[in-house]
Order: sequence, then structure tokens, then C-alpha cells
Amino acid sequence: MTRLLLAATMALLATLSLSPTASARPLRHGGKLLLTNGIASLEGASGGGLTPWAVIAGNETDEGIGLSGHGTMVEVKDYDYWSAGVAVGFRDRLELSYAHQNFNTNDIGTVLGLGKDYAFSQDIIGAKVRVAGDLVYDRLPAIAIGAQYKKNGQGAVVRAIGAQDDEGVDYYASVSKLFLSRSILLSGTARLTKANQMGLLGFGGDKRDSYGLQFEGSAAWQLSRRVAIGGEFRSKPDNLGIAREDDWFDLFAAVAVHRNLTATVAYADLGSIATVKGQRGLLLSLQAAF
Repeated sequence: MTRLLLAATMALLATLSLSPTASARPLRHGGKLLLTNGIASLEGASGGGLTPWAVIAGNETDEGIGLSGHGTMVEVKDYDYWSAGVAVGFRDRLELSYAHQNFNTNDIGTVLGLGKDYAFSQDIIGAKVRVAGDLVYDRLPAIAIGAQYKKNGQGAVVRAIGAQDDEGVDYYASVSKLFLSRSILLSGTARLTKANQMGLLGFGGDKRDSYGLQFEGSAAWQLSRRVAIGGEFRSKPDNLGIAREDDWFDLFAAVAVHRNLTATVAYADLGSIATVKGQRGLLLSLQAAF
């Protein structure tokens, strides 16, 4: 994590080191194409709902500093989830993000011995650097590396169910490309993680307590300048003996309601969560970006 933060700091300094010509340009330009900054993922990084892309938060190009804020709700069969957060993009190169997550067990909390409406919470601080390429304007796809520090708010409980720790760091690399002539976006992410259900059930477990490599992917088709549809996949580690953890899938539609506002709806299949199978339902997200 220290190395990543050092790299992020150096990237920030580099992006703020402007030539005399560039220094006369405004910090707020807002030149990105609609929908090409993605939406906020569940963990706060810009991209798709389930996985980050190699894009940077906000509507600003390399001439400006962008900002986004989001709110997301997921309603599945037995659980409720919401998250909210902000992200800042510096010169379309560096992204810093924060998200707070809340996972409510509803009636299942009683069955698990936690009490009705018991909620797990987590705070996530993220950093992402686009190291090469560009989503639209370069023959090389956008390539980014990132890390997410996660701190669970229920340390005693997650340890009681088998987790080894209540905090951890995910490391990831993403490659993303928009084929503008065909209006198709493809993105893939490789993630090193020990997180159980993103970290909401802690990190590591009685079955496994080491980093595992997971894969995530997105495909989207832009029907118009303002509407895109697609699907996502995210593989998950299976560290806890108490509950199998399944891979995640979704089908989504994103609409640029306004240049500064994107609404997303998705059908999500999250598999088994905390001993309960068949967790499918709707994801709703609103993002404001400048």
C-alpha cells in the first residue's frame, strides 16, 4: 500500500506540473464523452457497478480536476445494501475515492443469532492511477493499477464467524477500451484480495488466509450517446467455512440523464451470501459528476 500511495503522489505531482501554455487553461473543462467516466462501483472506484475500469472519476480531461459522488442501493431476496461515496480525478490520471458501505441482514440476522436488522458496515479508501493508454483516443487501451484499503466496522463479529482480520487491502489492475466505431466497451480486471463479500464479512478465513487472484469483466454496448446496456462478472474468493461465496453477475442499463447525472439500474445475481442461497435482485445507482 505504501508503494502505491507513493506512486499516486508522484503521479499527482506530475499531473500538476504544467507547461507555461497549459497553465493558462482552465482547471474545469468537462470534455469527456458522455458515459465514458463510468459509474461508481460498489467499492467507490469508477467503472461498472461490480468492478472498476481503467477510467478516472469526473468529467474532466487531462486539463482539469474532476469530481463525482454516488449513492447505490441493492435489494436482493433476503438482504439490503447501500453505499455512498465521493471520488476525485486529477488530470484524468489519478483517482482518489472514499465509500461507506452498509449491509443489512434483515430477518436473516435473527436466524444467524445477530438480531433482526443487524448491519455490517465498511469504509473503503481507494487510489487508482492510469499508467498508459486511453479509453477512447489511443490505440493502446487504458491501463490502470489501484488499491483499496478496507476497514470493517464489526471486527468481533466477523472474527467469530471465521474471518482472520477486520481490515485488508485489495490490489488490482484494469484494462479498458471503447471501440467507438462499434459503440462497444470491453474491460477486464485482475484483483488480489483476501476479502469476504468485499470485506463486509472480514478478510481471510478458516479455509484460507492468503491472497487469491480473482478476475472481473464488463461488456457494454452504447445504444446512443446517452444510453448503454451490458453485463458484468466478478469472481470471488471462498475463504470462510461457514458460508460458500459465489461469483457475481449483473445485467445493467445506464442512462446519462444529464451531462452531470447518470442513473443505472441492474439485475444482479449475487449467489449465496452468509449461508443463504439465491440472492438475486435489483441494483439502483445515481452518480453526479463534474
